[in-house]
Amino acid sequence: MTDAEHLHRLVQETDWYNSIVLDALLPSGWKQLPRILRTWLRNYIGINIVYFVSCFLWCFFIYHWKREVYHPKDYIPSNKTILLQIIVAVKAIPWYSLLPILTEYMIEKGWTKCYCSINEVGWPIYLTYVTIYLILIEFGVYWIHRELHEVKLLYKY
Repeated sequence: MTDAEHLHRLVQETDWYNSIVLDALLPSGWKQLPRILRTWLRNYIGINIVYFVSCFLWCFFIYHWKREVYHPKDYIPSNKTILLQIIVAVKAIPWYSLLPILTEYMIEKGWTKCYCSINEVGWPIYLTYVTIYLILIEFGVYWIHRELHEVKLLYKY
């Protein structure tokens, strides 16, 4: 497979991801939106779905179903506190939706080495790459989160 065919296959894969989310949720006229906007919209919708489903499951499990196991009676946060956390998260989601657009752009332009299939590289190398990637991501997220706590302008308390 030539480089051009490989990159075309990656672009088709992104279009397929976009169609999975957007075709079911948006009018057909939205297909004319620029590709980068459709990709951002796909990410935004997907992140919202993951956020609200996981929050619902967490709250149901921790605060209702297993209340006695994880929290004393008076320790459950108020609805106001929970709503404030939701508002903060919802304000951040549009910004979190931008980073995957940058990485997909870099992939589609051939600036990175991505594989369409595990068969292109083999299982041992693939698992090694995934392990290295997860270690780097977790390390980066930890330090970014830790450093954000040092920026006092971001916090009221």
